[in-house]
Amino acid sequence: MWLDRFSGHSTPAGSPPPQNRSLSPAPRRPSHLTPSTLSQRPGYSPRSSSLSLPYNGSTSSLSTATRVPNGSALKHSITNTPPPSDVPDPLKVLAGFIGTPPKVSKANESKPDKTGWTDRPTELWNGNDFEGQSLEELAKLDTSGDLDQQVEERRYSTRSIDEYGKEKTKFEDLHRSILACDEVLRSVETYLTSFQTDLGVVSAEIETLQSRSTSLNTKLENRKTVEKLLGPAVEDISIAPAVVKKISDGPIDEQWLKALEELEKRSQAVETKAQAQRKFKAVEDIKPLLENLINRATERIRDFLVAQIKALRSPSTNAQIIQQQAFIKHKDLYVFIARHSPKLADDLLQAYINTMRWYYLNHFTRYGKALEKLKIHIIDKNDTLGQDDAGRREGNIMPLKLGGPHHDAFNLGRRIDLVKTSNQTALTAYVAEEDKSTHYLEVPFRNFNLALIDNASSEYAFLTEFFSPHSFHQVSRKFVEIFEPTFALGQSLTKQLIDNTADCLGVLLCVRLNQHLAFELQRRKVPTVDSYINGTNMLLWPRFQVIMDMHCQSIRRAIASISGRSGGSALSLMGGDSSRQSAAPHFLTQKFGQFLQGILALSSEAGDDEPVSSSLGRLVSDFEAFLAKLGKSFGEAKKRERFLFNNYSLILTIISDTDGKLAEEQKAHFEKLTFAHRDER
Repeated sequence: MWLDRFSGHSTPAGSPPPQNRSLSPAPRRPSHLTPSTLSQRPGYSPRSSSLSLPYNGSTSSLSTATRVPNGSALKHSITNTPPPSDVPDPLKVLAGFIGTPPKVSKANESKPDKTGWTDRPTELWNGNDFEGQSLEELAKLDTSGDLDQQVEERRYSTRSIDEYGKEKTKFEDLHRSILACDEVLRSVETYLTSFQTDLGVVSAEIETLQSRSTSLNTKLENRKTVEKLLGPAVEDISIAPAVVKKISDGPIDEQWLKALEELEKRSQAVETKAQAQRKFKAVEDIKPLLENLINRATERIRDFLVAQIKALRSPSTNAQIIQQQAFIKHKDLYVFIARHSPKLADDLLQAYINTMRWYYLNHFTRYGKALEKLKIHIIDKNDTLGQDDAGRREGNIMPLKLGGPHHDAFNLGRRIDLVKTSNQTALTAYVAEEDKSTHYLEVPFRNFNLALIDNASSEYAFLTEFFSPHSFHQVSRKFVEIFEPTFALGQSLTKQLIDNTADCLGVLLCVRLNQHLAFELQRRKVPTVDSYINGTNMLLWPRFQVIMDMHCQSIRRAIASISGRSGGSALSLMGGDSSRQSAAPHFLTQKFGQFLQGILALSSEAGDDEPVSSSLGRLVSDFEAFLAKLGKSFGEAKKRERFLFNNYSLILTIISDTDGKLAEEQKAHFEKLTFAHRDER
């Protein structure tokens, strides 16, 4: 840098600077390195901005015309103005101090001789303090004592001139560097001026942006306020595009149901606003679009439900699986379609009713045919109490019926387990067809009705849940419409089982099973099957009374046969002639006791309104008349009483383990009879 070069040219050693430069006769050059306090750059005014540069007072950037030439203005004024007449010539005064310079020829002009000074005083002025005197006053003074000082000053002046001559090239380079720096500073000045202008533009733009930001913030706050007021209203009637696309083209699944729920919510909101007194433009605009979307959803629901109804017609289809996985899982579909298209909902309901009517009738017909293949013990009028079979052996031991599987029409035995068991599972059609064992009539009755009640309960629960938009009475009528042919099929099977049988215990077992099914239906809260239960009871109870009457008539016929025959013939019921008469219980007493015990065991929870008590009362009276008639065949009264005691005691022993109101009445009755004949022994 030019500053480094300038600083590198110091005053040579041996030439110390003078103590006071004001005494030097050499002209002084103005410095371009020190700041000037008198001038500033033209066209530039310092700003208070933080980007403003510190002020530089250098005049180097000024034009050449405005620069001050070497020397001061004072020098020009002195050289151009003639001195006053009363003042000595300063040059002469100065020559008096330092002498006159030698005359140099043009050949030696470049090399002046410094030793050729003339008229130089012998002693120079060795002091440098004029003590406030002018040169004129100083010249008038005695200069004898100041010659040393004058000589010293002349030596320094000569040295300065020589040094400046030697350093001329350097000063010219310095001058050119200063000019180059002026150019650089001028470009920097131009750049800074342009930067200042741009900065002003940016500042103005920032102010504009700030005002716009303030305006936008105000608008944002206003919109937020409006959004708080209008947001809920807009949200109530607006539908997202994703919801529209899902309902129109998406598969019917859980997400589709959520979209349908969103549509239903918006539909209700629009209807509410449409019914208001004020008319809203937004509601009027969205209502046609909403109706189109509802129609599209209704169409897709119709196709879906029709496909599921068709699936129920497959022969190997399990209806309950389809009901749970396809219908119940999408039960909101029917609610939606019932609200927006009631006529279509009724048509779908009727299609479902017709399908399930066919489904249950078809499946229970096949199941009934499978149960018909079960082997059933045949108990007819020949198995009544008073019937005297030809195959019966002599004596008082009850004979066995010949031919077919062994069975006992008067002994309840383990048959009561069907009523007490907790197993509520019905036989499958395949198991029923493959079963080779022989059963009583209550087995097919129980399995058919148990399956029917289970399916009816499941169907009723499905109808009330899926078709919930309909009232209870409508659902009940639709249920009866579905199961009416199936109930008729069940009652037909029951009638087929009991029409030609004399199995009184079997019929009473069917009555108890039917009552248990009624209790189960009450627990499941299925009142629509009560008509079937009551209809079945209307078939069973009359048949029970008919069979009881058959037993009573058989006993009466036995009594009549004793009265109409000879003594030998009557004694044949006792086992022989008079010499072989025995007081042991009659074989009919064993049968009667077991039969009575079975009826009492099945009537432990019977009510007073049942026909069991009256029918049983008639049977007991007829059997007592039969025993009394047989007792009269004994010649001895004591033996006759022993015979009656043994028969009544056997009956009491057989029924002693029964419970219930009716059992207690019968046990008290036979205890009284036993006690009466025991006292007379």
